[in-house]
Amino acid sequence: MKTPITAALGLMICLATSAPAQGAPVSMTLGEALARGRSNGVQAALARLGAQGTMLRRRELGAAQLPQIDGSASMQRQTVNLKEFGLDFPNVPGVTDPFTLFRARVGAMQSLFDRALVARLRAVSDSAIAAGLDAERAADLASAVAGAAWLRLASAQELVIAREQDSITAFALLAIGQAQVDAGTAPRIDATRGATRAAGVRLQIAVARNERDRAQLDLARAVDIPLGTPLVVSADIAIIGDTLPANIDAAVAMAKDHRVDLAAERQRQVALERTLGAIRSEFIPTVAAGGFVQTSSGQGFNELAGTWNIGVGLSWSIFDGFRRARRADEQRLRLDAGKLRLHDLEAQIEADVRQAALDVASARNEMTLATDQVRLAETELSEARERFAAGVAGSVETTNAQAELAAARDALINARLAAGAAQINAARAMGVLSNVR
Repeated sequence: MKTPITAALGLMICLATSAPAQGAPVSMTLGEALARGRSNGVQAALARLGAQGTMLRRRELGAAQLPQIDGSASMQRQTVNLKEFGLDFPNVPGVTDPFTLFRARVGAMQSLFDRALVARLRAVSDSAIAAGLDAERAADLASAVAGAAWLRLASAQELVIAREQDSITAFALLAIGQAQVDAGTAPRIDATRGATRAAGVRLQIAVARNERDRAQLDLARAVDIPLGTPLVVSADIAIIGDTLPANIDAAVAMAKDHRVDLAAERQRQVALERTLGAIRSEFIPTVAAGGFVQTSSGQGFNELAGTWNIGVGLSWSIFDGFRRARRADEQRLRLDAGKLRLHDLEAQIEADVRQAALDVASARNEMTLATDQVRLAETELSEARERFAAGVAGSVETTNAQAELAAARDALINARLAAGAAQINAARAMGVLSNVR
């Protein structure tokens, strides 16, 4: 007949082995998660497609600098009213007999000088560069999301290990308490209290495993791999190397040199200035050359005759009802708004760097304190366990010591998670997240 302790241990083993196997686990480091998020993230891919679309629009606009060639061919059955052209001859009918007109024509046009077009092309090129930088920013965001998911999975795995360690202690103390009750040296409540603690730990293990499985799904989604793939990360949350210079002003300057969102905003400002220049350039005359070659006949294909025309023209819009002036005023407002956005972004970058420095320092301090707390809690539990085994203390001390150790382990896991997140945020604030491996 099984004792309560044996049955409880059997239940623990059953719980530990009940999860069905889903295939070989895939191991993933933090650097791999960041790289996969950057390359496979859906938002990053959409941003890259948007940047490609902007480049295609620039090429489409650039086609205006190439020769424009068109051709046409027609056959018409018609009559002509000569009086329409002011022709009126005696004894000649005013309307001709029906005849067939054959015509084939090839024409070409080439812009020789259009300063406004050149300025617009440069503005679109700057916009394409800004779109490419925006795509890099989206990739950084996707990478940071994947890194955060990796950290949550690492934390969840550590939490499962911590709860399993708690269960070993809980069942060991339950066995001691049961033995003392059987020997008549302790009240039954000590065994009951130990069984209650063991049941609570079983529940905590189930919750921790569920959180781990959910974290696996989040990471798989962030790096775009099949959701059923079992993922395993390092047991210890790896803290990446320092990314912040010791001098905060140097860190801010470095961030402004590396942040792609700031580079994109500056490029957009250049594009706005070039667009304003393009509007002003519309007051400058444009020069174009064109011509055509045409062959036609009203008698038949055997009577076709060719004509041609070549010319150079100058076009000058002298007055357009002040529409260009109003568009220029509107563009100046966009420039002023862009300068405000640029100023605000520079301030935001400085705030990001300073906040990252505070978070990194705080996380390191939390890790130190949490490590000391775990060490003290382990000592407290060891001493309480010895007193309980010796019969000089009841199970209350051990129960409290177990709770203190569990809380200390949770605090250390959370401190490691906060430290990893602080380092990732620091790298993102500095604009060097793509360098993390």
